Amino acid sequence: MNGVYTISTQTQSEVWPNQEKRKVGIFGGTFNPPHIGQLVLAETVGRQLGLEKVFWMPNAQPIDGTHASAISPSNRVQLVKTAIMGNPFFDIELIEVRNGGKSYTYQTMRELVEMHPENDYYFIIGGEKIEKLPTWDHIEELSRLVKFAVGVHGDQKKQAPYPMLWYDVPDIRITSSEIRTKIRMKQSVNYLVPEREALFIAEYNLYRGLYD
Repeated sequence: MNGVYTISTQTQSEVWPNQEKRKVGIFGGTFNPPHIGQLVLAETVGRQLGLEKVFWMPNAQPIDGTHASAISPSNRVQLVKTAIMGNPFFDIELIEVRNGGKSYTYQTMRELVEMHPENDYYFIIGGEKIEKLPTWDHIEELSRLVKFAVGVHGDQKKQAPYPMLWYDVPDIRITSSEIRTKIRMKQSVNYLVPEREALFIAEYNLYRGLYD
């Protein structure tokens, strides 16, 4: 399966050698599977921030209770690659997949900051994640390590117990869980995920027979 779809996997230092600090976005998640709502969120927030690039960062093992329905990290990496293909604003960061085990954002970002002092990191999240932030590991330290950039829509409030940058994004209410359900029920996911991704899911028979 490897090599079916390709995208730049340069390290961040290789992307910008010998240059001054760069504004870099990190968009982390399980991406099980990635969908149009996430693509629009990362693009919209990243562009409004004036970022050089947004790195999608799939985790190795989610710690939020969704691990039972998560397909293998290698398959999720391939799905991210197909979803972001063709957009030079996006790239992929594989640090959590390479590290393996449970993925804790603070530990990961501390490692990235140490590895790439040339970057200022902006961690992109959707407004629906705000209420769960207090449960994140070392959230106080994380909020000082990175700048949180939040995409909100509709009636979502711009309030949080930590410093946040707020950006309005289109109201696209799609969840990965809903997409998995549609696939299991053999329903169309056209326009919910990019066409290349839908073809990849079908070709490798992903998400059939899974139970949330």
